[in-house]
Amino acid sequence: MNIQDKVIIITGGSTGIGKSTAILFAAEGAKVLITGRREDKLAEVQREAENQGYEIDYLVNDVSKEEDCKNAVEFVINKYGRIDILFNNAGVLTTGITHETPTDVWEQTFDINVKGIYLMSKYAIPYMINQGKGNIINNSSIIGLRGFPGATAYVASKGAVTQLTRAMAREYISHGIRVNAICPGGIETPMVTEDVIGKSENPDAVEEFFISQHPIGRLGRPEEIAHSVAFLADDNVEFMTGSMLSVDGGWTAT
Repeated sequence: MNIQDKVIIITGGSTGIGKSTAILFAAEGAKVLITGRREDKLAEVQREAENQGYEIDYLVNDVSKEEDCKNAVEFVINKYGRIDILFNNAGVLTTGITHETPTDVWEQTFDINVKGIYLMSKYAIPYMINQGKGNIINNSSIIGLRGFPGATAYVASKGAVTQLTRAMAREYISHGIRVNAICPGGIETPMVTEDVIGKSENPDAVEEFFISQHPIGRLGRPEEIAHSVAFLADDNVEFMTGSMLSVDGGWTAT
């Protein structure tokens, strides 16, 4: 992987996919800043990296707030003078069918899952344009490509991420900026195993249903998505932009 010494911001970097990606990139020699809303979790990732001999910076940050996004970008610019990769990973998953989804839940989902990508990209892109090069990776979802019942706000937000990714790829290709999305299937993250499966009325049945969507016969692991993000970040695949990379245990093959 050609990511050594690259400067990367990872939003939602304190758990799950974000955490695994941060550890992997730090291990490969990248300069890593993780952001999130919980300082205790961010500090845990930093300590875990230090125990393995790697360095990770963190910043308490809410991607739905414009000033926080601006501060995150300025942090890496002030420290390193550039930003090579932006992994827009922060997201929330809420369940509920359309007419039963509270308006505030819908708004919060879009504020974090979509507006957060817009705001982080808004402040990172001008620096990437000046550099003549940059790489943005958005975390969409397999259900940002396919319909799925019972999580309307989440599905709609990830559909928006998919289309936003395609639009951005076309807008900035002439500036040397690649924009792609990773589209995971069900992954063993706290958002899935604790917030969705664990809090359901019948966790065993819900877990079985989730697994049944994946012909591979299991949920994915966060580190599998992290390695896929590293692939998208690699300069050796510069011909790839505007793509939705599905890492879903065969879900889209069914």
